[in-house]
Amino acid sequence: MTKVGLVRHGITEWNELSRAQGISDIPLNRVGIKQAQALAERLSLEEKWDVIISSDLSRAKETAQIIANKFNTSISIYDQRIREINCGEIEGTTEEERLQKWGSNWREIDLGMEKFEKVAKRGSEFLEEAVITYKDKRILVVSHGALIGLTLQQLLPEMFPTTYIENTSVTILENIRSKWSCDLYNCTKHF
Repeated sequence: MTKVGLVRHGITEWNELSRAQGISDIPLNRVGIKQAQALAERLSLEEKWDVIISSDLSRAKETAQIIANKFNTSISIYDQRIREINCGEIEGTTEEERLQKWGSNWREIDLGMEKFEKVAKRGSEFLEEAVITYKDKRILVVSHGALIGLTLQQLLPEMFPTTYIENTSVTILENIRSKWSCDLYNCTKHF
């Protein structure tokens, strides 16, 4: 059995302002750093992780580094495939700004946003590869809300018709003989 812990990065200034971040490289703010520290403390008390993999965006890298420091280990890989959804022209905007700029049907306009299906595919392909590469290991993956949520919907559609992933939440998946199960979803008990 291979265990995968999916962690969303800590909060950023843009999260607090409800700005679409996408692939914009926004760092953690003070609250996000404290969230990551609380998560690292929680994880250090629960179980050891064999491998830590992070998105290459700074908010995920910072979160992963805080966890790795607590475990006195290093991050194994930074992987672009587990970046957040590319939000195209809406990156950096709030819902109010989008409504003003493109109108109430802005979601129906091609603004260069990455398709949900593509995000789900790259997330699930990444996890399928990781469980082969790190067979029978415990893999901690620090990524982003949309990537994690869409990947869960792809891997376990009956269990996850919709998802919402909190900052620094933990979701635990197990892969046994190529079958996925979810033991813990969107847990933030460390707050």
